[in-house]
Amino acid sequence: MNWSDKKSGFEVIDVRKAVGNFLPGFLRKAASINSGEGICVVQSFEPVPLYSAMSDLGFQHETEKAGETEYRVYFYRTEVKEPEYAGGGDMPLKPTAILNFKSIDDKLADIVVNFWDLVWNGEEPAIDMKTRLLLSLANGVGAGRFRQATRELVKAWSAGVTVAELDELFTLLVWNGGIGTFASEIGPSPLFGAYRMIKSMDSAGKSRNDIMAELLEKFGNRNPEVKVNQ
Repeated sequence: MNWSDKKSGFEVIDVRKAVGNFLPGFLRKAASINSGEGICVVQSFEPVPLYSAMSDLGFQHETEKAGETEYRVYFYRTEVKEPEYAGGGDMPLKPTAILNFKSIDDKLADIVVNFWDLVWNGEEPAIDMKTRLLLSLANGVGAGRFRQATRELVKAWSAGVTVAELDELFTLLVWNGGIGTFASEIGPSPLFGAYRMIKSMDSAGKSRNDIMAELLEKFGNRNPEVKVNQ
């Protein structure tokens, strides 16, 4: 029997009117599902960021557009996979701010999600993920968006960036932004705090996963300077 034949029996979770970031709770629930079982998510736009997160947990998916503002995504767990990124699970700090766009218009949210998918999940990208995250970090700094830059740093560490690479990046930030800008803007920022913590823990011999856990604790969604409100 094809697993699609079982989907009518999947538990349905409708998040169209969910307030706040439902993703962490949903992923915890998904992680508890056994192989050979599934779950269905209902959203007002196609929830593309969920696909990679669920795939990393061992789920396949099938998407149906049930209406103009109703997408039903059926996830079926075929295996329990080892996490791809440091710290376990899918890449951290998903772009949950996309949910803000559906407060304006569901079609706008759908456009934004698909643009995000084009940028970050394109087939056979010429630039590897780690480098793209560092470029996005630098762009965030240049635009004065330290919240974005800090989130990209956390994701880049998860994707395998090294301390040596971060050292060179921050040297370039001093070069391009100037000493004054670095001293008054970058130095006091959560971005630089996260970088200093990585260096300190790495020099103390801590593992990448240990550093990742501490980054998420201190520079993840619990930090008001890093959290993106939905």
